[in-house]
Amino acid sequence: MIKENFKDYKLSSDILKSIEILNYKRPTKVQEKVIPIGLKGKDIVVKSQTGSGKTAAFAIPVCELVDWEENRPQALVITPTRELAMQVREDFFNIGRFKRLKVVPVYGRAPFYNQQRELKQKTHVVVGTPGRIIDHIDKGTLDISMIKYLIIDEADEMFNMGFLEQIETIIDKLPIERMTMLFSATLPTDIESLCNRYMTNPTYIEIEDESVTVDKIDQWRYMVEEKDKIKLLKDVTVLENPDSCIIFANTREKVDEITMQIEDENFTCDKIHGGMEQRDRTKVMEDFRQGYFRYLVATDVAARGIDIDNITHVINYDVPMERESYVHRIGRTGRVGKKGKAITFVTSRDERFLKDIEDYIEREILIREMPEKEEVNFLIDKFEEKMRERPAIKELKGEELSKNIMKIHINAGRKTKMRPVDIVGTLCNIEGMTADDIGIINVLDISTFVEILNGKGEFVLEKLQTTKIKGRLRNVNKANE
Repeated sequence: MIKENFKDYKLSSDILKSIEILNYKRPTKVQEKVIPIGLKGKDIVVKSQTGSGKTAAFAIPVCELVDWEENRPQALVITPTRELAMQVREDFFNIGRFKRLKVVPVYGRAPFYNQQRELKQKTHVVVGTPGRIIDHIDKGTLDISMIKYLIIDEADEMFNMGFLEQIETIIDKLPIERMTMLFSATLPTDIESLCNRYMTNPTYIEIEDESVTVDKIDQWRYMVEEKDKIKLLKDVTVLENPDSCIIFANTREKVDEITMQIEDENFTCDKIHGGMEQRDRTKVMEDFRQGYFRYLVATDVAARGIDIDNITHVINYDVPMERESYVHRIGRTGRVGKKGKAITFVTSRDERFLKDIEDYIEREILIREMPEKEEVNFLIDKFEEKMRERPAIKELKGEELSKNIMKIHINAGRKTKMRPVDIVGTLCNIEGMTADDIGIINVLDISTFVEILNGKGEFVLEKLQTTKIKGRLRNVNKANE
């Protein structure tokens, strides 16, 4: 039976509250089929394109099933890239916010010690890339003895990146009694073999391609010489005048070159590629998601894990060499029922890649004539006017969830033997406070961070100025995020 509303799934009030605030209107096709089976704890294999709402399809049942009382991780999500790990972590955190679920991301090129410190705390869900997950398991910093829910996300991409052996290494170490959910845009033989070896009578779900690449996205191409691409890019952006656009190139060097050239033309832009520090990549993505600049220049590292509703245009400055990459690139636009546009620059050397892409999407990408100089000149003033406008800053997905939550900082931590139970005991002794008003507690070496829920932050902050915690008055203030 088709569920018209998330309330039909008999989810807990904590999960339903998050879903409502996150503005999930009604289940998507993949959610309709996955959530009921996931809630029963059964193995599932899902073939579904990106942009179909699949993260919530597995995050909602897992958040519902996780036992808050258990301190050790119960769910493990494996993703191919750091960007996707961070995106999935955010979705789990938002959906499980009022259930007070602790979600820890682990991925390479980020400090191992910081992740180890996080994992020492009460942790419900771990989201990470294969190599770093194995590192934590091998070093004993990730306790997998209570893992009941395993999610393998973007399995085909991990296969393409050579991670299949690492995934098998992880699975071999996990408890046998567990639910496994695998999501993939395609199901090549090796992935089917993986499912047969490690899953118990899985339910196979195939979400009909809702023409992510056809109905919602207008696609066309220009034939161009390599030396003329940057001029074509400037002309096309004047004609289209996007509100928000990703420009994809195949190499880091090309991303740097494009960014430098369009910055000289006063584009509001930034870049992201694998050669950048992780914190810089994270900052760029947050700023782009909020709309601080209109143009993001990126390698394919950004094609996975970008969940932004209002990207109006994707421009393939370079034709991707893998046909799947084309689908993932253009899938950044046309999301949540909106229309999008995908424009590809094709040189004579790209024609064999183009043919492969067209065979894959079962559609010809129509060619357009190069922009006329007169038309570009006619529209240039309107383009420059938009460039001068201060962009409207968008609210991040989880901000609405945080409006009645205050994070406070206490200047005591593990080195002074501070424990979560000490914090909970103190807070519950304040009149008007209960355990339901206390969110995630994170005890670090010399600091402790506590979320106060239900709009009681200012009240608690005031009370803690004169209330002893573990026998002493502590310096307590509002935390800087």
